[in-house]
Amino acid sequence: MKPSYFLYFLILIFATTGKTIAQSPEIASKREHLSIDNDWRFALGHAYDVSKDFYNGTGGFSYLAKTGYGDGAASAEFDDRGWRKIDLPHDWAVEQPFSPKGSFSHGSKAIGRNFPEASVGWYRKTFAIPASDLGKRISIAFDGVFRNSIVWVNGHYLGTEPSGYNRFEYNISEYLNYGGNNVIAVRADVTMEEGWFYEGAGIYRHVWLNKTNQVHIVPDGTFVTTAVKSNVADVTATATINNDDKKTRSFNITQTIIDDSGKALATKTTTGLTLKPFASQDIKNILTVSNPKLWSLETPYLHKLITTVEENGSIIDSYVTTFGIRTIRFDANEGFFLNGKHVKIQGTNNHQDHAGVGAAMPDALQDFRIRTLKGMGCNAYRCSHNPPTPELLDACDRLGMLVIDENRLMGVTSTQLNDLKRMILRDRNHPSIISWSIGNEEWGIEGNITGARIAATMQAFAKSVDSTRYITAAISGGIGSGISTVIDVLGYNYVATKNTDEQHKKYPNQFSWGTEEGSTVASRGIYEDDMDKHQLVAYDRKQNDFFYSLEQGWKHYASRPYLAGMFIWTGFDYRGEPTPFGWPSVGSYFGMIDACGFPKDDYYYLKSWWTNQTVVHLLPHWNWQGKEGQEIRVCAYSNCDEVELFLNRKSLGKKTMEPNGHLEWQVKYEPGTLEAVGYKKGIKAGNDIVKTTLTPNQVKLTANRKAIKADKKDIAIITVQADDKNNLRVPTAQNELSFSITGPGKIIGVGNGDATSLEADQYLERIDLVNIGAFKEKFVDDLNAKAEVAADYDDSSWQNAFKDTRDDEFGRKVKAVVYRAGFTMPADVAPATATLFSKNIGKVQNIYINGKEIGHEIKAGDGNTEFKLEASLLHPGNNTIAIVATPLLKANIWASVNTDPGLIQLVYSAEQYKRKLFSGYAQVIVQSTGQPGTIVLKAISPGLKQSAIEITAADK
Repeated sequence: MKPSYFLYFLILIFATTGKTIAQSPEIASKREHLSIDNDWRFALGHAYDVSKDFYNGTGGFSYLAKTGYGDGAASAEFDDRGWRKIDLPHDWAVEQPFSPKGSFSHGSKAIGRNFPEASVGWYRKTFAIPASDLGKRISIAFDGVFRNSIVWVNGHYLGTEPSGYNRFEYNISEYLNYGGNNVIAVRADVTMEEGWFYEGAGIYRHVWLNKTNQVHIVPDGTFVTTAVKSNVADVTATATINNDDKKTRSFNITQTIIDDSGKALATKTTTGLTLKPFASQDIKNILTVSNPKLWSLETPYLHKLITTVEENGSIIDSYVTTFGIRTIRFDANEGFFLNGKHVKIQGTNNHQDHAGVGAAMPDALQDFRIRTLKGMGCNAYRCSHNPPTPELLDACDRLGMLVIDENRLMGVTSTQLNDLKRMILRDRNHPSIISWSIGNEEWGIEGNITGARIAATMQAFAKSVDSTRYITAAISGGIGSGISTVIDVLGYNYVATKNTDEQHKKYPNQFSWGTEEGSTVASRGIYEDDMDKHQLVAYDRKQNDFFYSLEQGWKHYASRPYLAGMFIWTGFDYRGEPTPFGWPSVGSYFGMIDACGFPKDDYYYLKSWWTNQTVVHLLPHWNWQGKEGQEIRVCAYSNCDEVELFLNRKSLGKKTMEPNGHLEWQVKYEPGTLEAVGYKKGIKAGNDIVKTTLTPNQVKLTANRKAIKADKKDIAIITVQADDKNNLRVPTAQNELSFSITGPGKIIGVGNGDATSLEADQYLERIDLVNIGAFKEKFVDDLNAKAEVAADYDDSSWQNAFKDTRDDEFGRKVKAVVYRAGFTMPADVAPATATLFSKNIGKVQNIYINGKEIGHEIKAGDGNTEFKLEASLLHPGNNTIAIVATPLLKANIWASVNTDPGLIQLVYSAEQYKRKLFSGYAQVIVQSTGQPGTIVLKAISPGLKQSAIEITAADK
């Protein structure tokens, strides 16, 4: 097939199937980008006790001393059958209990330096590589592992990545067993924190297996920039090609732009290219698109660049890059412009953290969160304070959300500049990104000459990688000196203590915006402070004199055109930083939206002035039994000209709305109906009603989606509430509910948005591993020993096992050996499911537990075996294992024999999921288990009518 026809076929495949080019059958052998998220094993290790860390790094030669010497859990031969089965992404921190000894900035989870037994996690995965892959370049790519990760493949040490936020990739081609199984091992250590907010733990982002030709486009190796003039877009497409072959290769490059229907809009081919072994080259072309559809906030139109590498008439590599055609610019006096149109930045700051799942957020949850933010008029997202997961940026591209992409740590060493470069290379094709942030609140340097030097160098370096975007830094102090004197776009963190007008006069050509503003603290649905319970009113107010209220902050930015806009701290609540409290508060109060995604009242203030939708929102609720006749503060958030308040149909007065303001009344409480009516130009435009409710009567479940993909990844987010008998949600309900699920789905997390809740996020089966003690041994004539295997046999006179060298001479003298050891069962062993994962310590062996034979004549050549142990066989406290075996012998003088008999796994069933309502709401996240069918979630609570909801899981 000729290249031009082949390219047309690729475009057709893409347009009609939705598959990436690399997945089409014709070229599947050329480039594969395969998810390997499923079917991992996980276990906790230990930060310093090697006996609890699977003896990794204890061999005579370490994995740093000799290639392929990964030992303990890093070894390909390690037996991980007793470990828990999991799929990625995975956050083991969210699984841990809360503790006052935990880091309060990280949500008081029982991990970190005070919890060495829960601060190291091990992951292992076995995967097959076909023999036909020999000769390809194969790599493993991690989107992010928190943190200080070490990776091995087949016992070969690949590298260490200190940061939990960097994407990293290792070439494993030479280490693989082609035509057989291979083992990845990953050790992550969260003993030391990287940020000052909840960060999760483990492989909390996706993992990929990449297969390419030796001549290929490098990872993150394309760069697309656009310039638009007179309704014509010049698209500059650059591709970096590597030749990892051992010989010189000649090839052509074709770059094609397609629209969202698969239609080719422009194409160029560069011919006669040659690369020597292990050489690299950048190929650049300008492709012209007439009448381009632009990417914007309202219509986030996406194009694709297909880059193909052709050799001898065949395509040997292809790479699909999603991008958008758009222009951006800042003006020092007028702010920000997208596609030549002025846009006031209405942004929020957010961490990667959600109720129930922590940092391991399913991809669909990213969409849910971005849609929720857009619902209040948010048009920009600051990635606080680290490079985000790629799927977050994909969601911003698809849904229309501007982004500040933020570097983790400022500095100018090769390590720090390389981290900045890796972020930019990974993310530079996302049209949503308008600015690279080099750092946040670097208090030690932000106001001095050292900070100015570092920032100037980082800014220049960033522009050397990508000159199309603006550089910013978020500064909480030191305005007028240090970093603020050299940065492209000055980022103000909290203007209550700063004079932005003075800075603008001093630096009239400097762009500026508010990278953090607000920092208000509120509990959703709470309207009276209760400091003992750590609950704060949801009315807008400043935290203290160092901050503005939300309204004060927005008025400051809205009234100053030279300020491009502001980013609220924060969009969503998150674990940790429970300002102004400490334990037992474990979550933040800053969000416009709680940790589940339920809006607080401030959400509607912003929606009033950040959208063109008619908004009328009343607060508080109207359940104030016992306060009859007392005045209640009533507020209305609205963008109407006037708002009139009614109590039980009696007008309490009409008031004129100040731009970017709100309205208030003092209302003497009486039960009934409170209604706010908004008027535009004297005509009723909208209203909001709150009613006094009765006590909770029934549970109500609603889903954000009634159908999900049956792919083991997709989710539905279920809102749980308690209604009264009149079907009104009870805003003060705190009922505890229990949840059960049937069908091809599972619950992966629950939450309620209460920053003080110490309830579990997840209810998982518990797995305990019971190690078998040191063996003693006695030589016998054959495998028929009986007395020596009895539970109460006295072996005190026996010698320690494996004292004698297992050589041929030993084999001639000893026909059989009885090994005995003890193991300790916990007091609660009875309800556990017990399994012995056995490994042969003899050529042939019989196994006895407490005197009862459970395995007969097991041969070493049969592989590892496992035995379910009956509950009646085990008892709390000391138990015995006896193994009668013909001895294993060393194959040569430097070889060893297996002395590990295996271990016993205890599995305890998970408790039923449950959660209390907070201010009338809770949330359940349901995920597909991979099969099509109907998922049914049921919720029950004592005294309430139960509820059930159906979710359809479908293949398409």
